[in-house]
Formats: sequence, structure tokens, C-alpha cells
Amino acid sequence: MSARELEDRLPDGEGPEAFRRQLAWRDFYQQVILHRPRNAMQEHRERYRGKIDWNDDDAAFDAWTDGRTGYPLVDAGMRQLRREGWMHNRARLVVGSFLTKYLGVDWRRGERWFMRLLIDGDEANNNGNWQWIASVGVDPQPAFKRIYNPALHMERFDPEGRYVRRYVPELRDVPDEHLREPWEMGIERQREVGCVIGEDYPEPIVDRREAREAALERYRV
Repeated sequence: MSARELEDRLPDGEGPEAFRRQLAWRDFYQQVILHRPRNAMQEHRERYRGKIDWNDDDAAFDAWTDGRTGYPLVDAGMRQLRREGWMHNRARLVVGSFLTKYLGVDWRRGERWFMRLLIDGDEANNNGNWQWIASVGVDPQPAFKRIYNPALHMERFDPEGRYVRRYVPELRDVPDEHLREPWEMGIERQREVGCVIGEDYPEPIVDRREAREAALERYRV
């Protein structure tokens, strides 16, 4: 069935409309990679090609792939990816932003990791979305627009912490008010809930505010 025929058969409603948008994005990125095949290996935006000083720290990348960054929403997404080969698009955006902006790791490493594990991996779509979240693709939005705060996204999309508690069980007994940033709990409270930061769950791998400033500087090329 062609994309056009499928689109014609979709009913009205919020769900079908969201599917329609994703179908359009899929076909768009297929056209991009068809006409710009070098995008498979390099940034679409010439301004950034070979000019961003990416972080080559393997330990940071490994912490990200293992879901051990100390940021609950990021870790939940990455653990779900390892376990199930899939995660919701919102989680993909958050973990992609975290890798490229907060950790400063080359988007191509994240792209390859996704293609290795995703059961719905598509080369053109995966490439286009990684370039999008890394602010080096066809979308003209500046880098600061795509620096996603994991705590704020968790507040909006996982306010009761069900997703995080499912995939990061060591945080299961952390109270809601501390679940987004568990390192803010005092040490006595950490012991009470059985989650001592740095022992039962990692300390934050980076300071979010410092990492954001470093990201903005990295993109000033």
C-alpha cells in the first residue's frame, strides 16, 4: 500500500492525525537522504561540518547506552531500548538531546546505537531525526531550542513517574517530589527510601546547567 493510499484511508481524529504527521516525516527524510546521500555520514548544515568539537569520552557514551546517567527519564528510555528495542518518540528526543547537548557526544554515535537496537530502525528516518535533535540537520532551529531538560519533560509527560519506575526500579520508592531529580534528597531521606545516590543509583553524570552552557559554546562556530 502506498503512503498516499494509506493517508487517504485514515479516519479523522487526534491519533490518526499524529500517525499522518509521522508518515509525512518518514517520507520527507527518505527524500532528503535520496537527494543528499552524504547526509548519511555528515551534517546537512554546512556550517557545522567538521567544526563542532565533539566529546570523545567513551565513559560518558557507555553511561548513556547503559541507562546510568543519573537522570531518571534518560535512563528509563535507554533501558527500555536495551530491553525492548523500542521507545516512544518523546523519549527518543530526550535521550538524543541529552547525548548531543548535555554530554556533547557526536550524534553519529547515537545514530549507530539506535540502528543497532531499534526494531523499527529506518536509516533515513533515524539519520534525519538524529540530525534534527543535534541541530545540524535540515531544520533551521538554533541549537538552544533543542536542549531538553529531562526533569521538565518528565513533569510534563510522566508526572506520576510510572514510566521511570517501571524501567528504573531502584527509584521505585523515591517519592514523587524527588523522582525527577533524586539527588536533591537529603542523605537521611535517601537511606529511608533505600536509594542512596552514588551507591544504589548513579550521581548525575553532568551538572545540567553547566552542560547547557558548554553546549551553547560548542555550537558557536
